[in-house]
Amino acid sequence: MKKNLHPSYRPVVFRDPSAGFALLTRSTLTSSRTVEWEDGRTYPVVDVDVSSASHPFYTGRSRVLDTEGRVERFNQRYGRK
Repeated sequence: MKKNLHPSYRPVVFRDPSAGFALLTRSTLTSSRTVEWEDGRTYPVVDVDVSSASHPFYTGRSRVLDTEGRVERFNQRYGRK
């Protein structure tokens, strides 16, 4: 196997600041910022915008917004009467 071909694979913390959720996993991503984890070690941290703790699909807080009545109009035209 060729040396220095693949990036290093190491523990990284992915953090969702809006939900207060953090996950320690392994990744090839790099970051200049670090965080101290529960085990007392320091790991690189990558902040993400959306995680399973904040995404509406996983939290069950999703809403269907139909402001123009497209669903009703479709049902009137093609729906069963």
